[in-house]
Amino acid sequence: MKKLNVIMVFNNKEDKILMCKRTKEPYKGKLNLVGGKVEKGEDELQAAYRELEEETGISKNDIILTNLMNFDYKLQDMELEVYVGKLNKEVKLVEEINKLLWVDKNDNFFDIEKYAGEGNIGHMLKQVEIYKDEVIK
Repeated sequence: MKKLNVIMVFNNKEDKILMCKRTKEPYKGKLNLVGGKVEKGEDELQAAYRELEEETGISKNDIILTNLMNFDYKLQDMELEVYVGKLNKEVKLVEEINKLLWVDKNDNFFDIEKYAGEGNIGHMLKQVEIYKDEVIK
């Protein structure tokens, strides 16, 4: 089974979420969470930290990630792991491929014209709101 991750990064004031503008399909041109592939045999949490640092420059010292949920896509033989965390300080972002931007956490993340994932990002954020004390450290 193929494993991927996405990471929901809140700034240190918890009023913005880090997004990237996709440069390739699927969802080319839409905003998405940062993330990537889990390598075969790689620890899932370590893969999330690795992808986060590769795509943004945010290191393990800047954030504590918590696994919020996983999506199991049976027909695609794929699992998507969702991590969430809050920066413990301001950081200088380093773009790898996709343009990075901070988006107000109150934006409509269910807007499928603007955001990737068919509304999944909105769903994930609702779960963060419900379990905030448990997932944001």
